Amino acid sequence: MNAHTLANAAYGQPNTAQKTPRSAEYDVIARITSRLRTAVESSPQNFAHVAQAMYENRRLWTELASDLSGSGNGLPDTLRLQLLQLAAFTLRHTDEVLAGRAEAAVLVDVNLAIMRGLSGKVDMT
Repeated sequence: MNAHTLANAAYGQPNTAQKTPRSAEYDVIARITSRLRTAVESSPQNFAHVAQAMYENRRLWTELASDLSGSGNGLPDTLRLQLLQLAAFTLRHTDEVLAGRAEAAVLVDVNLAIMRGLSGKVDMT
């Protein structure tokens, strides 16, 4: 193999279109939601696995809240406020789950709803 072939194998074709910010957000949320769902459904008794997935989800929502509260965010103010409220709920609910007072499945549902909005699809079962 020559250097060009190796570069194409490693990095893909240079003419490939870049992902949109929306599709990049979707991919990140999907990855974290998959881990969260697996932890909740497959390992509910494995607290370390659940806690790690909860930590990743918390980081996601903290980052989303930070972006939403920034002056450069282009979303309409009403939507930004609603998403910030959802972020606050998610962070509070995470604390409740980790304390053993709530179920984590709600957080999976919240993420799936956001993914539906990002994809423009109505049903994502």
